[in-house]
Amino acid sequence: MESVPVRCPACRRDHAYVTPVYPCPCGEPTAPPLLRGAPVVPITHRTWNDDWVTVRCRGCGRHDQWPQPELCCPCGAVLRVPVRPVASAGAVRPAHIPLPRTAAAPRPAFRPLTIRTARDAVAAAALYLTWLGFRDVTHPVNRPASRIDVRAAGLIAEVDSTTRPTALRDVECLWLNALNGSVRGVLFSLAGYTPEARKRADTLCVPLFVLDLTGTPQPVNGAADELVSTGA
Repeated sequence: MESVPVRCPACRRDHAYVTPVYPCPCGEPTAPPLLRGAPVVPITHRTWNDDWVTVRCRGCGRHDQWPQPELCCPCGAVLRVPVRPVASAGAVRPAHIPLPRTAAAPRPAFRPLTIRTARDAVAAAALYLTWLGFRDVTHPVNRPASRIDVRAAGLIAEVDSTTRPTALRDVECLWLNALNGSVRGVLFSLAGYTPEARKRADTLCVPLFVLDLTGTPQPVNGAADELVSTGA
């Protein structure tokens, strides 16, 4: 783990900041590269764009968005720790090609659950994840504050049963929850996704599914295609 000295500009207190390490989808531990010697910046106003930085995985070379490193000083100041810019961060990766089906055994036909209520939508998503091969699939009776509707071994899922397209923030919040738990995050939506949400999901490799009223999920991005192909 990389550590850099940080001085709070508000109270002049010195800190040793250790950069957080997250797993890349390839499995390699990855951390934002800190910019030594650069002054930290107090955060007085937040925007979603400023809360993310581009990080290159040393293992597979992919570029992904990661949380901007921050330090909370005991004086109350929240400090943004500068990160080295990634060369060619805007490089476009090859278009996604769905993997061939590699599930251990052919699955039987999926038997959907008709959706009439929000609870039906959650139950349909849980049923589908079980069909994909995930174990210990559970869903609470009442929606928790975390908005995680379904949990399984190595996976969490959110089910958006509203009549509005799922927004970018929902994708990012789910991804962060999954990252903190070292699990995979999956999104299901009844009304589809905004273009910004789909773009961010592609960047973060979050599988997106659309649920129709018959209860049959349809993959809408490459990560979802891959999940269907490989199973749990």
